[in-house]
Amino acid sequence: MVLLHFLTFEIGMKTQFFLLFRENLRISIRSIRSNLLRTVLTILIIAIGITALVGILTAIDSIKSSLNAQFTNMGANTFTITNRQMRIHIGKRKRAPRLKEISFRDAERFSREFNFPARVSVFTMASYAATVKYENLKTNPNIQVLGVDDNYIFVSGYDIKSGRNFTANEILMNSNVVLIGAELEKNLFKTNGNPIDKMITIGNGRYRIIGVLKEKGSSFGMSGDKRCLLPINNVRQYFSRPDMSYTINVMPLKSTDIELAVSEAEALFRKIRKLNLQDENNFEISKSDNLVNMLFDNIKYVTVAATIIGVITLFGAAIGLMNIMLVQVSERTREIGTRKAMGAKSKIIKQQFLFEAILIGQIGGILGIVFGILVGNAVSSFTDGAFIIPWVWIIGGVVLCFFVSVASGLIPAIKASKLDPIEALRYE
Repeated sequence: MVLLHFLTFEIGMKTQFFLLFRENLRISIRSIRSNLLRTVLTILIIAIGITALVGILTAIDSIKSSLNAQFTNMGANTFTITNRQMRIHIGKRKRAPRLKEISFRDAERFSREFNFPARVSVFTMASYAATVKYENLKTNPNIQVLGVDDNYIFVSGYDIKSGRNFTANEILMNSNVVLIGAELEKNLFKTNGNPIDKMITIGNGRYRIIGVLKEKGSSFGMSGDKRCLLPINNVRQYFSRPDMSYTINVMPLKSTDIELAVSEAEALFRKIRKLNLQDENNFEISKSDNLVNMLFDNIKYVTVAATIIGVITLFGAAIGLMNIMLVQVSERTREIGTRKAMGAKSKIIKQQFLFEAILIGQIGGILGIVFGILVGNAVSSFTDGAFIIPWVWIIGGVVLCFFVSVASGLIPAIKASKLDPIEALRYE
């Protein structure tokens, strides 16, 4: 019996709530229609604020996603050991270590003695501006030629589109074989069929194509598809120069071990370079995510600026919404008096005005979120960013609009609920 009474009470409360919600919605829609111009302007102000906020943050999230993808393609979870960049010291500060190239002997010794579970690759730049020829066709003099070992494509994030990778024997025997980038295949073999086993000319040497690399696209203006990869010993023989320096790429087998791998690599290379305990490193170790982290640090200032713009716009919208609601109270004073005279409680009047303010705010918020997603993804499309739906910012926009609406509608709602019915009925 008690349970039945409780269920009846629950059903009655839910029915009453539904009826009250429907009545408040009906009154709010009627009020919005009667003041359409003012309401639309307020909705647009709110929508512009949310569009600025959601749009910029959506574009930033999409750009971040694009950057992460590009750096993953460049070789995720890797670090490189290069010759130290030149530094300038002024005054009596400690003298910087002498710039010293990484020799092939040092790089090979590191590759041999680095016992950490990781892939190690050694490579060098043979030319930044080579011309590649095939029969009567040739490229512009902007092709990068690298001397690499058989681990290079794995550590640098490349994949083989057709053909195969170098063998250890081809690296050792200075073989005249080459892997070409996707753009070279398009330029030289668009109408010449399969490039595998074709002979091309690079500089003064002729090389047989054994593989084509999958397309990587451009990152910060540098294309990974305008490259030729040659065996490193072949480059040492035919592209040798006195200042040639080698780069060591390391990719730990577990991405979580990268910091430990960096420490191990630094200790080993200091030993190879015969540095004393007090000596500063005369080489540089840089992780693949250093640049992207630096970019993200700069992007956060744009995020802060976008948030400030959105908040200022929403503050203006809140003032506009409050003014509209105060005008509504003045224009509907006789209506409020009539409803109070017929038994409506102050609480019901306050709820109706708050409901109206929240409805206007949420309409503006929804429009702003939709426009923000479209604008943000349109901007990110210029950086080849993926289309994303920022659920965090969508939920944040809805919550923000709710609080703006409540803050804007509370004072007018309280003012309406406190009107004296007799004075309100006299109001002209």
